Amino acid sequence: MAPAQDAPAAEDASTTPAAPAARPRSLLGSAGLVSFATGLSRIGGLVREQLFAALLGAGFYTDAYVVAFRVPNLLRDLLAEGALSTAFVPTFTQVLVRRGRTPAFALGNLVLTTLFVVTTGAVVVGWIFAEPIVRIIAPGFAATPGKIELTTQLTRIMFPFLPMIALAAVLMGMLNAQHYFFMPALAPALFNVAAIVIGGALFVAGVDDHTAVLAWTFAVLLGGLLQMAVQMPQLFGQGWRFRPHFRPRFDDPGLRQILRLMGPAVIGLSATQLNIVINNILASQLEQGSPSWLSYAFRLMQLPIGIFGVAVATVNLATVSRHAAAGDHAAFRSTLAGSLKLVAFLTLPATAGLVALRVPIIGLLYEHGRFTAHDTARTAAVLSMYAVGLYAYSAVKVMAPAFYALQAPRVPLLGSVVAVAINIAGSLLLYRRLGAPGLALGTSAGALGNIAVLYGSFLRRHGGLGEGDLLLHLVRVSAAAAAMGILCRWLAQALQSRLGTATIAADCLVTLVPILAGVVVYFGLAHLMRVHETRQVLRLLTRRWRVPRGG
Repeated sequence: MAPAQDAPAAEDASTTPAAPAARPRSLLGSAGLVSFATGLSRIGGLVREQLFAALLGAGFYTDAYVVAFRVPNLLRDLLAEGALSTAFVPTFTQVLVRRGRTPAFALGNLVLTTLFVVTTGAVVVGWIFAEPIVRIIAPGFAATPGKIELTTQLTRIMFPFLPMIALAAVLMGMLNAQHYFFMPALAPALFNVAAIVIGGALFVAGVDDHTAVLAWTFAVLLGGLLQMAVQMPQLFGQGWRFRPHFRPRFDDPGLRQILRLMGPAVIGLSATQLNIVINNILASQLEQGSPSWLSYAFRLMQLPIGIFGVAVATVNLATVSRHAAAGDHAAFRSTLAGSLKLVAFLTLPATAGLVALRVPIIGLLYEHGRFTAHDTARTAAVLSMYAVGLYAYSAVKVMAPAFYALQAPRVPLLGSVVAVAINIAGSLLLYRRLGAPGLALGTSAGALGNIAVLYGSFLRRHGGLGEGDLLLHLVRVSAAAAAMGILCRWLAQALQSRLGTATIAADCLVTLVPILAGVVVYFGLAHLMRVHETRQVLRLLTRRWRVPRGG
């Protein structure tokens, strides 16, 4: 399959409004393209995590790396991929639709330059205050000699990752706004490629733990650089050229609109990041390895979130932004409702599968090298608690950006605040009793609260999304997913009793056979219950893989 583009190349860089020259792909078609690219990235991410688990297991060095990576990652979510992306894409799209490519690219250059200045300043501050930051977010590390010092060292190395990934997020937004989805979705795969190449070399060389964690940390920087650079050629093809442009007074109308939309988003994400920090603080005080188990489990959760939730959300944001700019509210609601139904169709069976097969999946993926059976059991317990909120995580990614397209950023802020309040309360109540799984359950409860606030607010402000049809869809999909989960659980137990788990071949059969059987059963039941998305997905797959006659 050729990496097809989703919109025609720009013929010129005129300032006339840029109407698309070809009919855009359907929501499912574009989401499928993003899912394919994101799937490659997420699979690469799993290979990366497998190497990391084999190299370092779950303990002293892994905990230090996880917390060190958390610091620039929090700022990335706050300044780039979270608040900025949701504010930038609707504003860039508005300028593109109403004024043309030249003003839109000028706005993009202004945002790129401003973001570089801000994130570079954050890097300098991070280098200076790395140790106090680590002591705040991981106070329990002080009980283990050398753990604070190692985490501080890794944090300083990884801080330059922030400007690289922030600029990559703006480039991604510029491409998505023009309905180019494949390359931006594929770009994160290069981050994984860098880690896999370096991690594989480290594994073959048999280096010590300290050398391995340092080299792996430098791989993060290389991956961030590649993720930014790979998106530039496609923008060059659209006529974009980077010209540094900075306005300290922030008097550009487009930049002011982005900052106005970002304000509530930053506050809301700050609340979310506060929750992550508190979870880190609590996890650092639990059994050694708890931060690592949480990280491994959530990385695995990122597979369905990325392939399904993020893919649908990416296409949905670009599409509803155009509907909002054109004032087509009926199309806006129809697209949003379709996105929520598609997310449910894709993520609810993933939830059932992850819960039913949590131990075989973790064992197959991670239980190698220094990752022990105890680590598998604890990570699997965490994964089941995260899976409870999988649909909510993905639905929030669809609904929250829609409010930015409608110039109503306070609603996602309220949802984030409610989510964090639920999350913190649940984590404080559960972490001593349940350990790391209690923290994961608190996170899932917060996500469920968040989507409840977003959906309720949309109903009050903008009318319904066809609630009867949506509810019937959820019931049908949930029933099919539950049946699939029961079958997967029974089949895995039956195979394990016959084959055991002493070899990788046995692990593969115990895990993969139930997954394949579950997919067939789920699609079959969904088709019998007349779930519309079943036929859409099957048509998309057969069209994409059909071999032309005579060729």
